[in-house]
Amino acid sequence: MIETDKNSRLYKFVSGNGGMNLPNKLTISRVVMIPVFIALFYVNFKGHYFAALAVFLIASLTDLLDGKIARKYNLVTNLGKFLDPIADKILVLSALVVMLTVPDIFTAWTGRWAITAAGCGVAVILAREIIVSGFRMVAAGSGTVIAADIFGKYKTVAQDLAVIILLTAAGISEFLNNVACKAINYAGLVLFAYSVILTVLSGVNYLVKNREVLKK
Repeated sequence: MIETDKNSRLYKFVSGNGGMNLPNKLTISRVVMIPVFIALFYVNFKGHYFAALAVFLIASLTDLLDGKIARKYNLVTNLGKFLDPIADKILVLSALVVMLTVPDIFTAWTGRWAITAAGCGVAVILAREIIVSGFRMVAAGSGTVIAADIFGKYKTVAQDLAVIILLTAAGISEFLNNVACKAINYAGLVLFAYSVILTVLSGVNYLVKNREVLKK
């Protein structure tokens, strides 16, 4: 009886009122954390990259939690379907764009050519998100729901990890400038390049698998 009561109170807390349940609140909090991340990234104090990284990690954690909670408690709503993918894309793209404004993050151990390559990579990621979002809108208009595929999930993880590793290297460089920092930066650049490849594969896969949508 006590256990049932606990579960009941837990469900009320998670389900909230109407569409504003806990998963949706977590999604909205992720959007709110984006300007906080940007502010900490630019405010010049010792360790500000690590502070920005902490906010990015917390925001990424909400992305992991909101979907699991929504599915576990059957709290999937139209608001959540709308906000969740948008919040994910804005978070990652905001991080990548602001990082481009500090060339040393991409060129500290390589060369000036790397910032050009990174800019092209971010442009590819942005173009993919616009194309796939537009494609999904067309599909929804014809009554077709396009679910995320395995490439899409992998590219999201790769993008998040690339941001985390590159910010870690930038944070360490504020205190140390050694071989370990160089290795971490290289790892982040390689992972970023890998995420761009996965982004292209994911976009092509979406279009090829659902090409019938364009024929309707």
